[in-house]
Amino acid sequence: MMKILFGVQGTGNGHVSRCRTLAKALSAAGADVDYIFSGRDAKDYFDMDAFGHYKVYEGMSFATKNGKINLRKTVQRIKAFRLIKDVRELDLAKYDTIISDFEPVSAWAAHHQGRESIGISNQAVCQYLKPKEYGVIANTIMKFYAPVTNPIGLHWFHFGHALVPPMIDPLVCKPENGKIVVYLPFESLEDIINNLIPFSQNYEFECFHPDVKLEATNNEIKLKPLSRDVFTNAVTSCSGIIANTGFALISEALVLGKKILTKPVAGQFEQLYNGDCLAQLNLATVMHTLDKQTIEHWLTQPSPSAVIYPDVATELAKWIISGQQETLVSLSKRLWQQTEFPYHVQQRIKALGYAI
Repeated sequence: MMKILFGVQGTGNGHVSRCRTLAKALSAAGADVDYIFSGRDAKDYFDMDAFGHYKVYEGMSFATKNGKINLRKTVQRIKAFRLIKDVRELDLAKYDTIISDFEPVSAWAAHHQGRESIGISNQAVCQYLKPKEYGVIANTIMKFYAPVTNPIGLHWFHFGHALVPPMIDPLVCKPENGKIVVYLPFESLEDIINNLIPFSQNYEFECFHPDVKLEATNNEIKLKPLSRDVFTNAVTSCSGIIANTGFALISEALVLGKKILTKPVAGQFEQLYNGDCLAQLNLATVMHTLDKQTIEHWLTQPSPSAVIYPDVATELAKWIISGQQETLVSLSKRLWQQTEFPYHVQQRIKALGYAI
């Protein structure tokens, strides 16, 4: 039985959601996996049963305020000596394989101990695509934040590289109920409400936000605390999603055929790049500020057809357990051949000069 250490970035729920999907696939494939998480206080994790007796480290995370990266606070919150201590004390000798989803403690421990490591994340695409949105500083951060020897980039399209499609739990799309799900955790709740009020008489908004502790209503806008099951149910039955431009939720919205209005977190290069890709592929409407005019226009748009991605988690789990015998190029090609895009997206892909 393969013994695996899996490090998961805990900042935001997208990494945890994606790794929960892979955790189930690894368990089904017969792997014995230990999980570590960093970037969030232990008390703030929820719905973690899939990870067993996991451990939490402090790690590193980005600080945000009003939808923007706050570099000063980000630097202030880094506890370098604690991070170095955790890296040096994490003994990898009993593990056959080390995986990191943009998690620095596991990645640097593998680097420090001269071990091979697999990096599975949306952030890993920068190793292949070199996005112009990243710039020198951002590319340096991406290179050294959680260094791995074998990066596996997850993306909505391959753009001619050996990337793989998103990992998503099977979701059952329910009949649309006319509601709009709003999940903008890095924006001010007050700003969100003020931008939705002009439309709250004609549209029903369900706003999930970390600052909401008890369900409430404000100017006809329903405010709800974070809950994975409640949120998933809302997403599968809604008529549209307004969200920041993280990878996991957008991926779920695409496979459910939901129309998407997304706002990248200002200064967060990954989200800026994600937004650019969504716009290029005509997969979503992108706004760079909370903008009433854009919201009004988007609300009138119809729902698109769904993107159909294969069961990437199961394929990746088998690939890892087999010792990565198949080349990444072969695995990537095989997975994209099973992917089906809506007609309007196919046209955009062709216009960009890529084979589907």
